[in-house]
Amino acid sequence: MPDPAPAASNPACPSGSAGPIRMVAIDLDGTLLRSDKRLSQRTARAIQQARQRGVRVVLASARPPRSVRDIYRHLDLDTLQINYNGALVHDPHRRRNLFHQPLSPKLASRIARLARRLDPDIVVSVEILDKWYTDRVDDSLPTETARFQSPDFIGPLASFLHVPVTKLMLLAPPARLEPVRQAIREKFRGHVEILISDDYLLQVVRAGVDKALALDRVAQLYGIEPDQVMAIGDAPNDLGMLRWAGLGVAVDNAWPMVRDAAKAVVPSNDEDGVAVALEQFVLARN
Repeated sequence: MPDPAPAASNPACPSGSAGPIRMVAIDLDGTLLRSDKRLSQRTARAIQQARQRGVRVVLASARPPRSVRDIYRHLDLDTLQINYNGALVHDPHRRRNLFHQPLSPKLASRIARLARRLDPDIVVSVEILDKWYTDRVDDSLPTETARFQSPDFIGPLASFLHVPVTKLMLLAPPARLEPVRQAIREKFRGHVEILISDDYLLQVVRAGVDKALALDRVAQLYGIEPDQVMAIGDAPNDLGMLRWAGLGVAVDNAWPMVRDAAKAVVPSNDEDGVAVALEQFVLARN
C-alpha cells in the first residue's frame, strides 16, 4: 500500500460546511488522473469504498463520453456523467443522453470565421454529441481525446457546421490564442461561455453551460442537496462546481484561482489527492 499522503490543508473550513456527503463529483485530467493519465490503486480503492457506503460518484469532465468510457468501466460506475464541461449529461450505463445544451450552427460558424480571420492557422475543431470534426490536425497541440483517438471526420468547416455544436475548440500557442479569446468575449458576450483547461485551448460552449449547472441537474435527479455534495477539481472550468458544492476541494496542483476558491486543498493528482479527499471527508464521516 502506498505511503499515506499528507493530510488536506484548510481542515477547519470543511468541518461544518457539508455532510454527510452523498455524492462526489470529480474532474478527470489534473485531478482524478495522475500526470501519466493513469488512475492510482489507492484512488480506485477509495472510490469503491465510497460507493459501497452508498455515495454516488460522478465524473465531471470537459472530455466527450467516448474518452471517459474506459475510466468509467474501470471504476465500475453506474452513475450519470457530466461531459463537455456540462453541455451534455450522459448516462453511460443506458447509453443515452439526458441533457444537451449545444451552440446553434449559425453562432458556431460565426465564431469559427472570426477566429480564422484573426489567426488563419488556428485549429478549429468541434464536438457534436460524441463525434469529433475538424478541417485540420496539429499534433503539437493535442487535446486529451486527440492523444488516443483520431477525428471522426476531416473536411471543410462548412460541411459540418450546419448542425448544433456541443463544443467548439480553438487551439493555438497561448500568445496567439489570447487575442482570439478577447475578440470572442467582446463580440459574443452573453451568448457563449469560454472555458479554459489548458493554456493553448479555448473551449467555447453555449451561454449558461457550466459543470455547476449540470451537477445541479444530476443532484436533483438523485434527490441530493448541494450541501451533501463534494466536488474536486484543478482548473478554471471546475470553479463553478467547486463553489456550488457544499464542499469544494482543490488538488494541490490546481490553478491558484481554484485553490483560492476551494474550501479545502488536498495533495496533488500525483499524490493521491482524490483518495485523500475521499478518505478524510467521506469515508471518515459516513
